[in-house]
Amino acid sequence: MAAIELEGLSKHYGDVRANDDVTFSVERGEIFGYLGPNGAGKTTTIRTLLGLLSPTSGTGRLLGHDVTNEAELIEAKRKLGYLPDTPSFDETATGREILELHASITGDERSDDLLELFDPPLDRLVREYSHGNVRKLGLVTTFMHEPELVILDEPTSGLDPLMQHRFAEFLRRERERGVTVFFSSHVLGEVRRLCDRVGIIRNGRLVAVEPVESLLDRSGKVVRVRAVEGIPIETFAFDGVHDLEATTNRLDGQRDDVDGGDSEATITECTFTFTGDVNALLERVREYPLQDLSIEEAPLEDVFMRFYGEEAEGASEGANAEQHSANSGVSDDA
Repeated sequence: MAAIELEGLSKHYGDVRANDDVTFSVERGEIFGYLGPNGAGKTTTIRTLLGLLSPTSGTGRLLGHDVTNEAELIEAKRKLGYLPDTPSFDETATGREILELHASITGDERSDDLLELFDPPLDRLVREYSHGNVRKLGLVTTFMHEPELVILDEPTSGLDPLMQHRFAEFLRRERERGVTVFFSSHVLGEVRRLCDRVGIIRNGRLVAVEPVESLLDRSGKVVRVRAVEGIPIETFAFDGVHDLEATTNRLDGQRDDVDGGDSEATITECTFTFTGDVNALLERVREYPLQDLSIEEAPLEDVFMRFYGEEAEGASEGANAEQHSANSGVSDDA
């Protein structure tokens, strides 16, 4: 049985479809990343799964429990940890008092270890907390009762790089312990480092669910070439070369930045995405003296943008729907 199951889940606000027929599952013991820019529908999916929003149509299940059935949802939440994108605590309380309250409601199996790891200032009032400290306190309350499944909405927002690294290592250990992690993000570097699979949502619709490695293979490599002398631009006119950006020497002696369309130019520097055989590329350029040649994994951001080639289309509608969701009268920690 999967930890999370969605089947045709939809949430509409009039003509605006914040989620539209979203279907996927998250297997137990995996880290699943849910990708999309702000307004794409990530938070709507999460809030519907948690019962904070009622779906227009479709179904969702957490740990085998129907999220539209109140009794079943309560049972699922006993084994669930949740960190909203903007954690909200009583600002007149100290961090220690917040933990004591959560312990009385959900239990406390490991707060000492979590406090050593994340180190929020427990004896200060929450109103004095930075955004990062609120996030760290939220991480402790999310994991302190040993949940089987955790749902995290933009979990690293506000954390400094050292704490982000510590959090990543912590999530890997949680996966090894069998905990299922579902988190939304638009920080694609952390998704690449952490996730087993990813789902990509665009304007409320799921456009892909794939292993991270499949997306990386599809993205190809980023190649940068700097030549001692000009290389004929035709050298790079073969299958696998995409988005060529080049500084060229033209026949009239002028230098210019072109997109690779001038067949009479020679290249001194260029950058492009390459999805072909690297050996074939090296064979193409080996006869020319080079100052530098680098071949790197393409950023996952590049893959993401391929799914969002027309992101402007409907983006404002998606953002409005997410805002409507946030203003629907249900607090994030209800």
